[in-house]
Amino acid sequence: KRNGMIGNIYSMGLALQALEATRKFYAPREWDCAQAFSMVYAHDYQQPMAIAHVLPALVGRSYLDVAGLDCAATKNMSPGRQPPLSPMLGTHSIPRAPIQVHYSITNTLQGKHFHYSISVEVPNDSTLLQVMEVAAQEDPQTFSFQTEQTSWGPYVTSIHGLAGSTEDRTYWQFLSAGNALDEGVGTYKPHDGEHIQAIFSTY
Repeated sequence: KRNGMIGNIYSMGLALQALEATRKFYAPREWDCAQAFSMVYAHDYQQPMAIAHVLPALVGRSYLDVAGLDCAATKNMSPGRQPPLSPMLGTHSIPRAPIQVHYSITNTLQGKHFHYSISVEVPNDSTLLQVMEVAAQEDPQTFSFQTEQTSWGPYVTSIHGLAGSTEDRTYWQFLSAGNALDEGVGTYKPHDGEHIQAIFSTY
C-alpha cells in the first residue's frame, strides 16, 4: 500500500530482505516487488543504519546470506582498484531561499491538555529538526524539546516538558496532512507552506 511503502522508509530495507528471502513461500501468489523497490530507488537515504539495511536487498541478497559468504574468495580484492570519486564541482554553495513551515504541538492524552502553533521561516532544504530548533528559539517556553541520539538519528523524547513513556506506551508522533512521516526529524525536509503536527500519541 501507499505506492509500495512498507511501514516507513527505515523499515523498507529489512522488509525487502525478508520478502525476497522468502519469495518461494508466496506461491502460487507472486510478490510484485517493483513498486517497493521504486520507492527505495527514489529515496535519498541519509542514515547509515537505514543504508546498511537496504543495501543487501538492492544487490539481491539478505543478511541470511552472510553465513554462506566465501571470505577467502574476496580477500585479494583491493579497495585501490575502485575508480576514484569524482571531485566536487565548484566550492561555492548556492544560497538557499527561505521557506515557511507551520508547526503545531498537541496533547490531549495526559495532564493539562494543550495545543500551540507557530509559523517559522527556515532555509529551503532544512530538516524538521531545524524547524523545531527555530521554533524553540523563537518561543522556548512553548516549543522547547529534547532528543536522544540513536543509531537511526535523533529521536524526540519530549516537547513542552511532556515526555513519552514506554510504561504508558506514549510518544510524540509527527504527521503531515494527517499522515505519519516516513522519516525521522533529522532527515525529513518539509516543503514550503507545509503544516507539521507533533501529536502526543499512544501505541
